Amino acid sequence: AIAAILGAEEFGFATAPLVTLGCVMMRVCNLDTCPMGIATQNPELRKNFAGKSEYVENFMIFIARQLREYMAKLGVRSVDELVGRTDLIKVKEGLTGHAAKLDLGRMIGQSLPLGAGYEKKRAYDFSLDERKDSKILSGSKGIKKLIETGTCATVSCDVVNTDRAFGTMIGSCITKYHHNGLREDAVKIMTKGAGGQSFGAFMPKGETVILTGEANDYFGKGLSGGKLIIKAPEDASYDAENNIIIGNVALYGATSGEAYIAGRAGERFCVRNSGAKSVVEGVGEHGCEYMTGGVALILGKVGKNFAAGMSGGIAYVLDEHNTLYRNLNKELVLMESIEDDADKDEIHGMLQKHFEYTGSKKAAAILDAFDEYMPKFKKIIPEEYKRVIGNAEGREV
Repeated sequence: AIAAILGAEEFGFATAPLVTLGCVMMRVCNLDTCPMGIATQNPELRKNFAGKSEYVENFMIFIARQLREYMAKLGVRSVDELVGRTDLIKVKEGLTGHAAKLDLGRMIGQSLPLGAGYEKKRAYDFSLDERKDSKILSGSKGIKKLIETGTCATVSCDVVNTDRAFGTMIGSCITKYHHNGLREDAVKIMTKGAGGQSFGAFMPKGETVILTGEANDYFGKGLSGGKLIIKAPEDASYDAENNIIIGNVALYGATSGEAYIAGRAGERFCVRNSGAKSVVEGVGEHGCEYMTGGVALILGKVGKNFAAGMSGGIAYVLDEHNTLYRNLNKELVLMESIEDDADKDEIHGMLQKHFEYTGSKKAAAILDAFDEYMPKFKKIIPEEYKRVIGNAEGREV
């Protein structure tokens, strides 16, 4: 829209108005049917996009150029000089509705106190050197050298809920020296306590983090090949399979790796997962939303709107009380019984790992009576995804 208003062709945006307005109007990004060929992997639809990456570069250059023009009109030489200059702002005339009722008099038309503005020396210090990851890497028992040489390493530590994104810096170190990751379980970190937000985010292949306790939101966000295991303490006074052990939006945007969760998850579990495999013992609302790949094995109840916008991947759900159909968003997916031996083998293998890693009582009970439990499992798979798989395997679906 901006390109259309400002004269797109001068900056290499001959198709920008059509593309931009088309994307705004259609609202089908989650359906893989984008008529403009942008939010899709369908090669036929992608042919509809005639743009080039250079157009984006030109667009950003134009934005910078226009910003400099405005700054020149205001008489300032840098963005830093604009900070705090509320005297340069005025209220737009002709406002209606709620906007007209706002009184901005105490904010606009006067400069802030002398000295107000951005100073690099006063920038927020994230104290990365004090993070547990940093201490594990470079402390007295640091494992950084072991990671560099690809040597196996095992570390133990306690965590609290202010230890956000624990394991991410360690994963970054692995990727720095080994672009394709390390062998499975090469770096194993045993933790106890309460994991903070984004616990285990972006972990690469070769990094395994085992947490005895619970974790906050965004557990395993962007998981990229690593392995996450969480279980309740042995002396826990609660029944793990019926209690939430990780927060909302777990495994958001995960691309690969494994997660084994001996307990329930909050809402939006596996949102935008594109390749990770996970086992969990129940999820809240909007589970597997916008999922495009991977496998989710859910050994308990699911909340409302399950599989909304799910265009890829598979979810196996233990539907013991035949209530899944009430909470399933049926717009894109099919619900099937488990008939294929490959599906049964997949479920059995994931259950065995879940029990091995977490000691899950739920997994043990299912494995002991596997044939009896199988009819209670449902397979959730996107209809188009199933068709594509069938075509690739040369069979009808």
